[in-house]
Amino acid sequence: MTNPHDLVVIDGQRIRTPRLLLRPWAAEDADAALTVFGDEQVARWLAPAVDRIPDVETMRDTLARWAGERVASPSGRWAVEAAASGEVVGAVALLPLPPDEVDLEIGWQLAPGAWGNGFAAEAGHAVAHYAFASGADELFAVVRPRNARGAATARRIGMEWVGETEKYYALTLQVYRLRKGDLDLRGLADLDVVQGQ
Repeated sequence: MTNPHDLVVIDGQRIRTPRLLLRPWAAEDADAALTVFGDEQVARWLAPAVDRIPDVETMRDTLARWAGERVASPSGRWAVEAAASGEVVGAVALLPLPPDEVDLEIGWQLAPGAWGNGFAAEAGHAVAHYAFASGADELFAVVRPRNARGAATARRIGMEWVGETEKYYALTLQVYRLRKGDLDLRGLADLDVVQGQ
């Protein structure tokens, strides 16, 4: 069996997996990013953290704002690029959760055309490796109760459901947690997408 740790390569802010490249956003990604953040099927789960982006100019401004953010390591935002095609298929972020900004959240978003390929779980798993290699001890994902796709992705990453809270974003959310020692014990390590090398 392939060791999932060997399938994630971290090179500064760039993270590689067997099928993906996670890299910092660039201004020229605005059109591709809009297929993610401008799509109602995606955006409905993101507010109030990120509102639906209405047009390419607003997307370009948002990418510029993200590029200018000063966030402490290991926080960041990455474009998710399919390695085979070079196409940007989504986004993944590792950011402090409001209001206290102590807990680190993994968030993932994919363009609907990329759904069903395991890209979100693969990207989330890779960012978890990055976070733990940078000194984080635990990570969280928060999912709206009716977002079955988001909950399933959290479980595939290997995250464990720990309860429901209204602590973050003033919304009722399902909370999933991944501790450093649990990375690759459950979830993605069992998926064919990782073992099919």
